[in-house]
Amino acid sequence: MPPPPPAYAETMTAPPPHSETPRLEALRLETLAGPALAAALPAALADLARLRGAVFAEWPYLYDGDAAYEAGYLARFAASPGAALVVAYDGARPVGMATCQPLAEAHAPVVQAFRRRGLDPAGVCYCGESVLLPEYRGRGAGVGFFAAREAHARALGLTAAAFCAVVRNVNDPRRPAGYLPLDAFWRKRGYRPRPDISCVFSWRELGDDRETPHSLGFWLKDPL
Repeated sequence: MPPPPPAYAETMTAPPPHSETPRLEALRLETLAGPALAAALPAALADLARLRGAVFAEWPYLYDGDAAYEAGYLARFAASPGAALVVAYDGARPVGMATCQPLAEAHAPVVQAFRRRGLDPAGVCYCGESVLLPEYRGRGAGVGFFAAREAHARALGLTAAAFCAVVRNVNDPRRPAGYLPLDAFWRKRGYRPRPDISCVFSWRELGDDRETPHSLGFWLKDPL
């Protein structure tokens, strides 16, 4: 099985009524890297794997994941020397997470997407994903995820950051009513689309019996 979709997966919809929305101050964001990541991951692995699977199952990814594979994917990611994991906690419960690592340490298709365009991956931080449970969206955690990952990138001496997102047809009948793409949010964070940079990953969508290829387009912030 290929790696799960390596992209920013916080969908943007209208937040629930205020009485049902957790207060932002109740969320704690913690960045784990190096020995701290290695020490914390085993206890959190099952919860984080379920979290990733739940959010990636939503539009626009519709990813039909496997909890055991997700756990293995996270363990392999944590073995990347420059990896960082940002976890959003409501009390002791993880409700969101974001990842980053030097792009040179990312999956081969991601690295190759840059090299095909004559771009050196050495100075780039790759933001692998950002997932957040629906009831916690619209409260600022996405901004915190980007800020924490960019701070980690600067600490590593990286000068740019990038992520990729799945490309979907705007007329796809599966697109939920009220779905709002995150383009404006990403632009506000300083990222710009790079239609000349793309890669393809395959995964099985919900309801399918086989994997299908999906195109992902990149966004870049340079300089940080």
